[in-house]
Order: sequence, then C-alpha cells, then structure tokens
Amino acid sequence: MNYWLFKTEPGCFSIDDLKSRPDMTEHWDGVRNFQARNFLRDTVKPGDLVLFYHSNIAEPAVVGIAEVVREGYPDFTAFDPQAEHFDPKSSVEKPIWYMVDVQYVKELKRPVTLERIKSNPLLSEMPLVRRSRLSIQPVTAEQWQIIMAMGGEER
Repeated sequence: MNYWLFKTEPGCFSIDDLKSRPDMTEHWDGVRNFQARNFLRDTVKPGDLVLFYHSNIAEPAVVGIAEVVREGYPDFTAFDPQAEHFDPKSSVEKPIWYMVDVQYVKELKRPVTLERIKSNPLLSEMPLVRRSRLSIQPVTAEQWQIIMAMGGEER
C-alpha cells in the first residue's frame, strides 16, 4: 500500500462533497499535470490511502482520509467540450489524462494545517513542504503516521 496527498480547493470539491456522494465515492478528475497524471495512471492503486488536503484557502490543511477504490483510467472530462477540464488533444482513442476513484474514510479529529506541517522537522522532506505545486504527491509511511498523530488519530 502507498500513501498520497491529494490537493483540492474546497470551493471546487471538498471532503464534505466526497462524503455526500453515493457510496461516498467519486472520481478524482481534472488533473492536468504530467507528473501527477503519471502517478494516477501508473502508481496509485486500490487500497492506497489519501490525505485529503484543502488548498488555496486562508488556512490550507489536511482535513481527512480517503481510500483509492479504482485504479487509473482515462479522465473522460477531457473529452467533453462542455466540461471545465476539456482538452482537445485528448481523445477516447488516445487519452492523455487519467483519474482514479476515491472513497471517503473519515475526517481527522483536528485538521493538520500547512503551518503545523511546515513547523514539524520530521516532515521537512514532504513535497508539500518543499513547495511542490503537484496536486498528487507521494507520502511516506512515516510522514503518514506523523500527520495522523497531529490530526488526533490513533497510530
């Protein structure tokens, strides 16, 4: 099993939005960065756990946990000219972009803010701390456990 951090703007898609979906499951679409796409296409697998991170807000934070329940498949929003994430270069025959399905697991007892993450020296190597703009980022098992503890979750 691998661990990941998935960034989302809560005004677009929040942990509450995921929780309100049928079976608390939704596809994670709209990723338009090749490195993040490669993670979704090649590395993210069912059973992997995800830190659900609210970004681009006054106090960005890890707010919950999701589980990957479907491996990478073509992002169909790229094929729809009416969709926000349409890409005319992507097609059903030659997809460029990929997505996975995630399922809500739970909210953290306490959100773990970016400020708190940055202030923990044990998390200094996280891509998030190193100012990575990637919306899909790997997390080590040790980093996962530290963030769980910071969020009030059992080890």
